[in-house]
Amino acid sequence: MDYKDYYKALGVDKTATPEQIKKAYRKLARQHHPDVNPNDQGAEQKFKEINEANEVLSDPEKRKKYDQFGADWQRYQQQPGGGAGRGGQPGGGFDWSQYTQGQGGQGGGGNPFGEGEDFSDFFGSLFGNMGGGGGRRAGGTRPGAGGDYQAELEMSLEEAYHGGPRTITVNGKNLRLTIAPGVADGQTIRLRDQGGPGRNGGPNGALLITFRIRPDARYARTGDDLTQDVPVSMYKALLGGEQTVETLSGSVKIKLKPETANGTRLRLRGKGFPVYKKDGQFGDLYLRLTIALPQNLTEPEKELIQQLADLRAAE
Repeated sequence: MDYKDYYKALGVDKTATPEQIKKAYRKLARQHHPDVNPNDQGAEQKFKEINEANEVLSDPEKRKKYDQFGADWQRYQQQPGGGAGRGGQPGGGFDWSQYTQGQGGQGGGGNPFGEGEDFSDFFGSLFGNMGGGGGRRAGGTRPGAGGDYQAELEMSLEEAYHGGPRTITVNGKNLRLTIAPGVADGQTIRLRDQGGPGRNGGPNGALLITFRIRPDARYARTGDDLTQDVPVSMYKALLGGEQTVETLSGSVKIKLKPETANGTRLRLRGKGFPVYKKDGQFGDLYLRLTIALPQNLTEPEKELIQQLADLRAAE
């Protein structure tokens, strides 16, 4: 029985963190999934290998045992009559029974690394009885959860503000979902039972959807707050008056004080982004006023402005 290098199967180092293992597994699972590679026996075999590797390396106790076994494997190969597939009894005074799972005693002269009940024989020799049950199960391998699928959904800022029904296609299947208002760029939601099919009656995996919100030329978003630049005419800024502002929830009118300075910031409470899954709660909208100077002045306008300048100079 050949030693299986689970780290190599996932393309990670032996010092890989759980997050690195998880990331590598998901990438390879998407690449080699049978739904993506129909009638491809090579991809199917690779998919089984990476699932087996993930089954071990994602479980701290199994990984610890596997690492210990890997260190002893070369010693096993060198024992008289040992070695993979030779059928002999390893000797040398080393207790190999710690690695057998429900295979019975070693006195019968059989290979202590006999067939496993789950995944490959190699896996079964180490972990065949982990999780309870005692002997080999009738009917083959144990149930296992399907792999997770990942998808991205692109939306405009206004669509994220309002939420509502959307349709997403994953592995050729159209899935209709209702998005709660207020989702953020990079936010991921998890839909149970919408991922890969389970093994031997096990549960389906999940579908992980990550939202990508396109930048909006009108608003800058910080959490649930929005910032918006509002151009104001020079005359209104000097004399004061009403200014209409377009927000994502509709038009509002604000009052400007006389001699409003360029860059003045105003806060409109509750006019920002909806707080995700908290009905009736909203962030704030910050208005940054920019004074727009008049263009293409006529001669009479220039004369009036000059008169104003002369009056200011005489003070």
